[in-house]
Amino acid sequence: MFSAFINSFKVKELRNRILFTLGIIVLCRVAANIPCPGVDTHNLSLYFTKIGQDTPAGMFMGMFDLFTGGALQQFAVGALGIMPYISASIIMQLLVPVLPSLEKLKREGEPGYAKINQYTRYLTILICIVQGAMASVAMTNPERLGLPSPLAGHPLVRNAGPGFILMSLIILTCGTMILMWLGERITEKGIGNGVSLIITIGIIDRLPKAIVSLYEMFMGGMTAGGTKFRTVHLLLLLIIFAVVTALTIILTQGVRKVPIQMARKTIGSKTMGGSTFLPLKVNFPGVMPIIFAGAILIFPPMLFQFMPWDTVRGWARIFAHDSYSYMVIYGLLILAFSYFWVANMFNPVQISDNLKKESGYIPGIRPGKPTADFLDSTMTRVTFAGAVFLLGLSIFPMLLTKWLKIPYAVASFFGGTSLLIIVGVVIDTLSQMESHLVMKNYDGFLKRGRLRGRRG
Repeated sequence: MFSAFINSFKVKELRNRILFTLGIIVLCRVAANIPCPGVDTHNLSLYFTKIGQDTPAGMFMGMFDLFTGGALQQFAVGALGIMPYISASIIMQLLVPVLPSLEKLKREGEPGYAKINQYTRYLTILICIVQGAMASVAMTNPERLGLPSPLAGHPLVRNAGPGFILMSLIILTCGTMILMWLGERITEKGIGNGVSLIITIGIIDRLPKAIVSLYEMFMGGMTAGGTKFRTVHLLLLLIIFAVVTALTIILTQGVRKVPIQMARKTIGSKTMGGSTFLPLKVNFPGVMPIIFAGAILIFPPMLFQFMPWDTVRGWARIFAHDSYSYMVIYGLLILAFSYFWVANMFNPVQISDNLKKESGYIPGIRPGKPTADFLDSTMTRVTFAGAVFLLGLSIFPMLLTKWLKIPYAVASFFGGTSLLIIVGVVIDTLSQMESHLVMKNYDGFLKRGRLRGRRG
């Protein structure tokens, strides 16, 4: 593996792509560390410490801060991060099967995709304006959005007012659009998926703090809950991390191979067709069910706090981040959104039609509707296995925090969104690097087999 990394810099094209990608990543991290004018970063840091991570407001802030690489905690130029573009892309993906006009554009090929990408950028600007306005108002007056008030005598903004809101709105929108453009440049001229890499680097940026917290627990001999933390506990955590990472890789790479028989065709001197397979990914929806479930569970406790009845306000305890009720609801939502995403993105009828047009069939299954029904039932079973696996991976960090009193900043790297994104993006990037190496007759990263990217 190490020789493959060394060989990566021997191939001129691959070396240039890697260096270009690293340069863009540095620019993205700079954008995440330059505060907007007028923000008191010291008071803002005290404010985030005050609201914590286990309150509804802390969960709301933490989810957004996860994808901005800490930019939100400094209200930096890139405080909105790349999430508005991700949200716009998800919305467009969900709308394409619903709106006939978008479905028609998709069938046009490259010109149609270019038009859909243009609509995605317009929608990104709209989302940036809404989120930027909310973030700017929250900085000047957090109570208006149901957030805790700042500490007395420690305002978050030095000169709060309409001027600050308008200026911050413009800066945050421009920051997101620049990050989007930089991500597209990585995809075009660098290595890997640019947008995914920007998110991944932001998550990895939190890793040193997690390691420091783990080191302080080890040196202090105590966990956050007062439990003695010994060397054997550290070794167990490292073993657990290795096992969970391996299971995450299996989940990311796992596919159900459906055998396909294609009619043989002779084109020139080459014979096409024969036996192949259709890979149905075990984790087809990826990390999206976790993001959807987490985003939805943020709002109920915040809404209950505005209710005038004490009994209703007490319902907010059901959605406490460390409660078993929260974990059960969270898990059920992950299962539901896994099937929702597959139902919207996986089209067995279209796959069946494409196979029929290419004179392909599944052995033992008649073409047409029987093939579509078979693919639908197979994908349903595969999705159930992947969703249960995803559910366990998402809840595991919460159990570590609840049972072993491990700080959530450390436990979050033992599963959930962070680990899934990191593993998926790293595998996808390495698979692209491996393809360049194999083209130049160099060995890949594995002695046997090949890495499969997320598109594989």
